[in-house]
Amino acid sequence: MKLGPTIRNVLGRWIHGLILTVALCTIAQDNWPQFRGEQSLGVAGNKNLPATWDTNKNVAWKTTVPGMGWSSPVVWGDKIFLTSVIRDGEVEPPKKGLYFGGERKTPSTNTQHWVVYCFNWQTGKKIWEKQVHEGSPSTSVHLKNTYASETPVTDGEQVYAYFGNLGLFCLDLNGKEVWSQKWGHFKTRYGWGTAASPVLHKDRIFVVNDNDDRSFLVALNKKTGEQLWRVERDEKSNWATPFVWVNEQRTELVVPGTKKVRSYDLDGKVLWELGGMSSIVIPTPFAKSGLLYVCSGYVGDNTRPVFAIRPGASGDISFKEGETTNKHIAWYDKTAAPYNPSPIVYGDYFYVLFDFGFLSCRDAKTGKEIYEKQRINPEGTSAFTASPWAYDNKIFCLSEDGDTFVFQAGPEYKLIGKNSLGEMCMATPAIARDSLIIRTISNLYRIKDTAAKK
Repeated sequence: MKLGPTIRNVLGRWIHGLILTVALCTIAQDNWPQFRGEQSLGVAGNKNLPATWDTNKNVAWKTTVPGMGWSSPVVWGDKIFLTSVIRDGEVEPPKKGLYFGGERKTPSTNTQHWVVYCFNWQTGKKIWEKQVHEGSPSTSVHLKNTYASETPVTDGEQVYAYFGNLGLFCLDLNGKEVWSQKWGHFKTRYGWGTAASPVLHKDRIFVVNDNDDRSFLVALNKKTGEQLWRVERDEKSNWATPFVWVNEQRTELVVPGTKKVRSYDLDGKVLWELGGMSSIVIPTPFAKSGLLYVCSGYVGDNTRPVFAIRPGASGDISFKEGETTNKHIAWYDKTAAPYNPSPIVYGDYFYVLFDFGFLSCRDAKTGKEIYEKQRINPEGTSAFTASPWAYDNKIFCLSEDGDTFVFQAGPEYKLIGKNSLGEMCMATPAIARDSLIIRTISNLYRIKDTAAKK
């Protein structure tokens, strides 16, 4: 049977799309290129991922990471990339939990070393380290923050390491600096420091720096570092990583803020904006099944909203007085958002991990509450900063104590396990192939189910 040109073209596009989809799925399983992984979802479909571990069980390797940093590891091929800042002299250890008094308004006068590390996937041995800067910091950070809290991003050809009070550094996979961009340092709220990670899309890398001096969003050519555009932002300090939303209508860059969540086109023009956030914005947006999820939940505010947004919005889509939905916002809850961890959608459900140690579940499409806040640690209180992740019909929540609480996914709240590493943890883990990569305050673990079938 002969096919006409129209049918051949349609079939050809369908096959091309299928091949691309398979390729993207393969990349997503083999690599973990940015904070929260491919599409910022924090979800993996890999087979034989570990469900139980401790400091000895299911540890493929453990390696020491010098210095301090709460950036997450990223993975490409046989390489794991991580950033850290090493301070000469004594270091004040961070204190767990939420509290007042963590401000350190005067920067340290000690010399510090801003470093990018590359570790071998199979062995955990250090392949190379690259010091990108040495000196005393120009700004302070909160006791629980670090000068290396932004997660690097990679495209498998280069790795991009951003240190918010220093600049963006592009290295090749052998650790050689290709280019750098330094915008100077800026004051942050109460001297808390920075944390928003860079994001990549095709030939561009995007960086947001919301601060108390002069906030901006910038797009750079990823190959050369050339600035393509820069827009000033009417915002003060925020800590949320932007999100590239590829939806059925267009590609847009979603950047949360205290005053407004703004969506930009790829040339820096505002497409839509949304008010009503809490006074501190940290969680990263993400999209699933046609909806964009944006939230902020500073614990000291009465307004801690979650918004589920439909594609195609334009202009100001903020609620008018008395509204709780409109044609652009599928569902909304005024007090459902977390402070530090980003939420997660897994299957049909929207899960929120709260800093004080609670988990809640909603219908992802409607926002209907499935189960209200449930205390995670039945033995006492635990603080949570790392974002949850999911695979194999399980939800994983990593506490600052280094305990990962494992829950059955679905409409029933059921704690099924706890895995302990005995060290402070604030970095969100990476997932690649058959392994989980966890950063503690002083070590990097590759966790693998040694009993899993090959």
